[in-house]
Amino acid sequence: MEMTDVTRAIAAATSVAASLDLPAKDAIVLHNSNKLALRLMPCDVLARVAPLGQEVAQFEVELAQRLADVGSPAGRLEPRADPRVYTRDGFAVTLWTYYEPVTPHTSPADYAKALEQLHDGMRKVDVPSPRFTDRITEAEEIVADPDRSPALADADRVFLGGRLASLRRAIDDRGAVEQLLHGEPHPGNVLSTTNGSLLIDLETCCRGPVEFDLAHVPEAVCEHYPGLDQGLLDECRQLVIAMVAAWRWDLDDQFPNGRRFGEELLRLLREGPPWPTLDTVTRRLDGL
Repeated sequence: MEMTDVTRAIAAATSVAASLDLPAKDAIVLHNSNKLALRLMPCDVLARVAPLGQEVAQFEVELAQRLADVGSPAGRLEPRADPRVYTRDGFAVTLWTYYEPVTPHTSPADYAKALEQLHDGMRKVDVPSPRFTDRITEAEEIVADPDRSPALADADRVFLGGRLASLRRAIDDRGAVEQLLHGEPHPGNVLSTTNGSLLIDLETCCRGPVEFDLAHVPEAVCEHYPGLDQGLLDECRQLVIAMVAAWRWDLDDQFPNGRRFGEELLRLLREGPPWPTLDTVTRRLDGL
């Protein structure tokens, strides 16, 4: 969000908290992207704020409730507030339990166990959700529209669009079992807490093979997750690289150093296997 929107979003969140008798004299910005994550103090509540019409907040609230009912390791809603979406000044506000991070950070084995338990819980809930291929379509639309990705060279546009389409077909042709997934269980969405490892940010949930989720996690985590199809995992890793590459070329993308990431991901796609995990790419680029 732009700073003017951040100021308004903070005011909206603190107003909602005050209306629920949750003291919120201060707000610490934890994350700022398409939505804002705030730690409200002294009530110690996590508020997630998004512009109305650009959020899937109601879906996330309903899913979090159902996952809590089956004991899944996912972030919980704030128990002192009604489990719903609050609206203020053009923003949708949801209130969540704030978990103080603990050390050591989540080990690969604990990370894999938490994700496996989340997948097990997700098989027990029934909520309408998009299929993972909808994410591919979003990426293809960016690549196909020069107005949305004006800096993408014509040759790169043809290459990336073709790779997205071929990976969609290859993964579909495998006919793998599909289920509800987190959608983006990367390390930034895994918390090490006194309650164990928890996965947060459920807005990206979709249906697909579990290998699609595992394509977002570090290699060491996959080594502890049982029963993976390595060939499908490799295709899903390549798909994630291609989708993220498309998003980095989006004119509206606000990812730090997004252009450099976009160029590197295109290079990796052309270079071929073995397909690196996103955390490996990030560490490599941060070290440049």
